[in-house]
Amino acid sequence: MNRREFVLLDDGKVCPVAAAVDGNGVRLPPAALCDAVGWELKPQGLCKGGRCVPIGGETDLANVAGVDLAGFARLLARPLAMDLDEGVACLGASAAERAAQLASLKAPDFTLPDLGGQLHSLSEYRGTKVLLVAYASW
Repeated sequence: MNRREFVLLDDGKVCPVAAAVDGNGVRLPPAALCDAVGWELKPQGLCKGGRCVPIGGETDLANVAGVDLAGFARLLARPLAMDLDEGVACLGASAAERAAQLASLKAPDFTLPDLGGQLHSLSEYRGTKVLLVAYASW
């Protein structure tokens, strides 16, 4: 495995990390995993805030080379897209997170300019009815 710069995309954040990359995958040092996505490797498993996910059955998930990124994504049921040649990976939201977002009936916030260039955020209109019109030339 060779160490090199790798970019991890997670929840809109771009996180450059030093990773061990080979033909089979990517391993992140535990400190880099914590900095990039907030999950910390502890004796009880992978932890974030008050939530810990045991990794007892996943013997190859964490070793001296680091935490296997694909194994980490599988453990948390999050989709992962990786391009080893380009040195980039993107972690998607889990199905449970997406389902909870849909069940809440609350649209995620975003900001877009109007025709005059003035920025508008959806959060400015919370509590009122909003009609969004989208257009694509293709």
